[in-house]
Amino acid sequence: MKQRPSGASEDGPAESGVRDFAHTKDTYHLTQSPIHFRDLNLNASILAALTSKGYTQPTPIQLAAIPGVMEGRDLLGIAQTGTGKTAAFALPILHRLAANRKAAPRRGCRALVLSPTRELATQIAESFKAYGSELGFSVATIFGGVGHGPQRQALARGVDVIVAAPGRLLDHLQERDADLSKTEIFVLDEADQMLDMGFIDPIRRIVRHLPRERQNLFFSATMPSDIEKLANDLLNKDPLKVSVAPPSTTVERVNQQVVFVEAGRKRGLLTELFAKPEFTRVLVFTRTKRGADKVARILEGGGVASAAIHGNKSQAQREKSLAAFKAGSVRALVATDIAARGIDVSAVSHVVQYELPDVPEQYVHRIGRTARAGKDGSAVAFCAEDERSLLRDIERVTRQKIPATDRRNDATLGQLSANVGDGEKRGPRVESRGPAQPRRGNGGKPQRNGRNDGQRGEHRQHEPRTEAAGAEGRSGRRRGAGWDGPRNQNGASQRGANPARGEDKSPRNANGQKPRGAKPTGHRKGQGFAQAPTRGDVMKVVAGQPSGPVASAADLMKHLSGKN
Repeated sequence: MKQRPSGASEDGPAESGVRDFAHTKDTYHLTQSPIHFRDLNLNASILAALTSKGYTQPTPIQLAAIPGVMEGRDLLGIAQTGTGKTAAFALPILHRLAANRKAAPRRGCRALVLSPTRELATQIAESFKAYGSELGFSVATIFGGVGHGPQRQALARGVDVIVAAPGRLLDHLQERDADLSKTEIFVLDEADQMLDMGFIDPIRRIVRHLPRERQNLFFSATMPSDIEKLANDLLNKDPLKVSVAPPSTTVERVNQQVVFVEAGRKRGLLTELFAKPEFTRVLVFTRTKRGADKVARILEGGGVASAAIHGNKSQAQREKSLAAFKAGSVRALVATDIAARGIDVSAVSHVVQYELPDVPEQYVHRIGRTARAGKDGSAVAFCAEDERSLLRDIERVTRQKIPATDRRNDATLGQLSANVGDGEKRGPRVESRGPAQPRRGNGGKPQRNGRNDGQRGEHRQHEPRTEAAGAEGRSGRRRGAGWDGPRNQNGASQRGANPARGEDKSPRNANGQKPRGAKPTGHRKGQGFAQAPTRGDVMKVVAGQPSGPVASAADLMKHLSGKN
């Protein structure tokens, strides 16, 4: 191996221009003068697009990855967010596609990029479009939350570059709308986030649809053992391995601080922070979707323009909130870890972690949202008593001791928290109309439906109740509708006649007997026969007086023997 010139750094490029990359035996020697994109022999149209965007010098990950990817080598890149890794694979992919122009395969693509979230997929697709604006390549995104139709139509025509989320892409593969058998380049971005979201099995299922002969590019901000195993399974032999920072370390330009505070006083501390003018554009992290909505309501109640972004929001809502945050019309954007992947805003002044993440590596991704594009940033983390173990895990993984401030038992925070709402969503207050007025004659007792009729409105309170009204239902029909009229002395039905009060309403045959197995006409579905009207061939006693036909003993015995 060639000797390292004096002044070279062990962990990164030094002024001498030499850099050793982890996991590889290669030593890249850079000249003393700054390297520009034009020195990497990229396509002239790509260089023109970069110049129009104001990009002239590559970042360390771009400088290390672009030459090898242009040669067709597989790549394993370990880079934190905000280091420019999207351009590290987008630029050489566009260069390779332009060097070998051909029509995109029907129902498929030439290059496939897998992304964990919709926002990151949209961001990557926009980068491909910007860098290849003068090349004329087609770019499409495939993810959930939107209709299948436009995606299905784009696949049918064939696309040069597809940026997809694993779930929706699997749907298209199962419906035979997509065919990846002619894909030339496969990119797996944010592999560690894929692992956290449970996408490893879907990724393996997608890989089975890819051809064996392909170029693989694998990027991750951290390198846990499971991700390393997946990389070994996907990458070909002798891949180019590049690491611009040790795995799971934090960005050096981020001023980090942890504040010990009671969980109930976090909202007071949050209000105190936003009272400072330097908190101009802040990204606030929570662990749950409900927590994100709650914190957004706390900020809105304190007069801070804010929006929440998480998985329960529709794609249109997420895009609207993100656009407002980028434009500066929203001062605070409250997000969950999953939704935050793809938030590429270079002017984020502070990252506030309202709740510490369950996964220590997420801390690295969170604070990576600030100090982007070479700028400095600040990150503040709230730590309650039940989060101390999470903080210890974070410090062990990042191999650093985060500066801490103790604000427990702070009377000022206690007063602020008492004045600030807890962010719980409550329904509108309903004004009472006063006690319900009882209906005349019922003594204020509730009816069988569990309420007083006085609740139905004042126009019913003094309404006279007639006997006809008491015998009719709401439809105006007499109760027991469906009977076929009273009987004469022979038991025959007298249709059209009104029965006397308490008279039998059940049908009878010529002998005045009820047919066997027949249900009473007043029977309703779901009611037992015990609720049927009173039988007319048995004497009925009402108020001590017999009423209805009285059967003789012989007729009664004959009737009973017929039932047996």
